[in-house]
Amino acid sequence: METSWLEMRWTRSFYLVFVLFLTLLLLQAIKLYLRRQQLQRVLRAFPGPSPHWLTGHQKLFQDGDFETLEEFVKKYPCAFPAWIGPFEAFFQIYDPDYAKTFLNRTDPKSQYLYKFLVPLLGEGLLSLHGIRWFQHRRLITPVFNFNTLKSHTSMMAQSINTMLDKWEKICGTQESVLEVFEDISLMSLDILMRCTFSRESNCQINSTHDNYIKGICEGCEIIYKRMFSFLHHHDMIFKFSSKKRRLQKIVNNLYQYTDQIIQERRKALKDEKEHGKTDNRKYRDFLDILLSAQAEHDNSFSDADLHAEVNTFMVAGQDTVAGSLSWLLYNLAQNPEHQERCREEIRGILGDGSSITWDQLCEMTYTTMCIKETLRLYPTVISISRQLSKPITFPDGRSLPAGITVTLNIWGLHHNPAVWENPKVFDPLRFSPDNQNKRHNYSFLPFSAGPRNCIGQHFAMIELKMAIAMILLRFKITPDPTRPLTLVPKILLKPKNGLYLSLKKIS
Repeated sequence: METSWLEMRWTRSFYLVFVLFLTLLLLQAIKLYLRRQQLQRVLRAFPGPSPHWLTGHQKLFQDGDFETLEEFVKKYPCAFPAWIGPFEAFFQIYDPDYAKTFLNRTDPKSQYLYKFLVPLLGEGLLSLHGIRWFQHRRLITPVFNFNTLKSHTSMMAQSINTMLDKWEKICGTQESVLEVFEDISLMSLDILMRCTFSRESNCQINSTHDNYIKGICEGCEIIYKRMFSFLHHHDMIFKFSSKKRRLQKIVNNLYQYTDQIIQERRKALKDEKEHGKTDNRKYRDFLDILLSAQAEHDNSFSDADLHAEVNTFMVAGQDTVAGSLSWLLYNLAQNPEHQERCREEIRGILGDGSSITWDQLCEMTYTTMCIKETLRLYPTVISISRQLSKPITFPDGRSLPAGITVTLNIWGLHHNPAVWENPKVFDPLRFSPDNQNKRHNYSFLPFSAGPRNCIGQHFAMIELKMAIAMILLRFKITPDPTRPLTLVPKILLKPKNGLYLSLKKIS
């Protein structure tokens, strides 16, 4: 029986489509092969650990294997190439001279981590670069001038006391084991709401805010895993995954949370204007400055910009400080002699702690040394990435071309035995005035450095000093040996199963 004309035409069309598909697939394979060959060629000068043929070093970073990472830091001086899949490499650096060269440039943020963060946070200060980044940075800087920060201390004290009263109610006169990370996260959110949004959220009492904290944590975990899963680098593949659907739900919830804050302030400002009222606050907060900028520069500062900066500040201002305070308590619980020395210093300065002034915070020298040593041992932000816009030559003469993704591994830098003696030991005296000038300026970078250093670092240090002072005046802290701390990276450093400490009220 003869084949019909329609069947022949259909068969020919299918054949042509199939050949076209195979051709495109072959071209893509050739492109990826050439990409791998190019990367291997330019990274040849930098030896490193052998990668898995398919996944590269994906497991090392995805699982947060810090011990293996520290071994690599010892074995490969200055830097090593970390392969994520067979066709992409992130160049890891952890040497102070390399860090100085890297951070004093103006390369844009890496297309990977920061591109993946945009759905969660929007295009804010964290992910922008170039002229838009400069405009946003200049706009937000007044939020952190010292006169404004001085006015925050009384509001911080209220939020910290709320948490301590809650702990005291739970503990009574007995020594009790508590999971402190969640309470500290809510306390930090409360401080952020009071100081930068002038909002009484009652988030430490009202459990509805727990979803916001959990949403941030889960969203960051999804993004971190995507970063180190080379298949999910492709938007089309990630789009059809269950993680994408879950991330979208989280993003919607976070948007509603921040949008409510923005709309409430807009309504309040509108009511004040209509009724001729004036705001009695002594300073303009973060949201005031953003809304004023939008009113003055509507074309260059959109609603999307406004939401992005609010979201960025909510995550960067809350999650990072909560983590740092948690690790500080953990270190002082593990090292009771340092805890007692801090307590004695604080008592000598504050007495019973009924009030804390700006000048008193500046007198807490040993406590500040303990904070810095904690930030060295447990940097909340464990790495930052840039994509080279032009070639870079490091101090030892080795070079990389434009287009390479370079990651400053802050964890590796802070645990580098070539930089720090006995790096795993908690030793606050590393940061004593006598030792200050003995170390490299780029050996300690918890807030980064250079033109893109952390804009909120002074705010963070004030909150940490206030919180640890008030906690140590009311509680003695000891570790819970039955629940050791396990760390996991989720963009920010987190406790895998919470942070449990034993608290006893000081009479």
